[in-house]
Amino acid sequence: MRFRGYWLLPLALAGMIFWLSAQGHYPGGIELPPPLDKAAHASVYALLALALDRTLRHTATGLPLYRRHLWILAAVALYGASDELHQFFVPGRSCEFGDWLADCFGGGLGLTLGSLHLLFTRRLGALSWRRGAPRRPDPARDLILVADPHWNAALTGLEAATAAHPGADWLFLGDIFDVWVGFPGMETEAQRAFLAWADARRAGGRWVGLWMGNREYFLDRHAARFDLMGEGIGGALEDESLAWEHGDLINSADRQYRLWNLVSRSGALWLVFRLMPAGMARKVSAWMERKLRTTNAAYKLTFPREAFHAAAQAHAPATFLTGHFHTHEVEANGIALPWAHEGRFMVWRGGKVESLEP
Repeated sequence: MRFRGYWLLPLALAGMIFWLSAQGHYPGGIELPPPLDKAAHASVYALLALALDRTLRHTATGLPLYRRHLWILAAVALYGASDELHQFFVPGRSCEFGDWLADCFGGGLGLTLGSLHLLFTRRLGALSWRRGAPRRPDPARDLILVADPHWNAALTGLEAATAAHPGADWLFLGDIFDVWVGFPGMETEAQRAFLAWADARRAGGRWVGLWMGNREYFLDRHAARFDLMGEGIGGALEDESLAWEHGDLINSADRQYRLWNLVSRSGALWLVFRLMPAGMARKVSAWMERKLRTTNAAYKLTFPREAFHAAAQAHAPATFLTGHFHTHEVEANGIALPWAHEGRFMVWRGGKVESLEP
């Protein structure tokens, strides 16, 4: 994590909170009756949470949104508790549990309000992250592209393509399984087999990247098992003029999905899954998979050509790739890759995208 000027604002706010807690009254002798005093607490801590969120977005780019928000809420709660304890020793100031609750509520409210713009915009850096090396050791190698295989029990086409192209690197553009929730006890035998395959390819000196789609949740604990892992927008290989994202965030008009995307990748849902018994969590995961098949059919059936064109042009002159749409489309410098459900893979070779021959 890099220390930059971004940290000045949250540090200044934390210092202001500490200074205010050392006073016997609010500045200017202001007296705030209930519930305005609680609203003041919530407002100050909402600002602190927003400042921390902005800072971590720019200084900890490998931190997923849910982890970032959980760390911020924990920091706000701990700082609020220390603030209330500090007030216990200040003449004229009371230490109240209700103030601490207001502090915590303010932190959560600040993060919620700070995320609302993600429902409407293509500026999605706040929910995007990546870890690893965005550069291949040998860009001259074939890069096999796998988009939306939606595997279940069998990794269709993977073994055959590996045997036919042993020297190739690999990039997976999301929706690898029908649903993949990265918690111990929830992963399937097929998912464990895929991770073992990735380990073997990397042990053989091949580059393997995984960019998460709308059916992968909380996989960052596996990031070290890939050369590159990420989510949201901003996927790219340096020096190869290649950029990508999964594609689920292309259509900013799909508000229903944007809201689901935020909720399903939130710290609150992570906590719910962690607290669930494994059996119940697997049932919820299966229910999510069934819902994802039928939700927002109108948006899924129509390729958002204008939105896709605009997203591709934002990366010009690089070739811009997505999966997600289950159809092979070419628009300016953008290519939507075909559905790999039956082992239909593509390849990035010599600066072009082609069908991978057996």
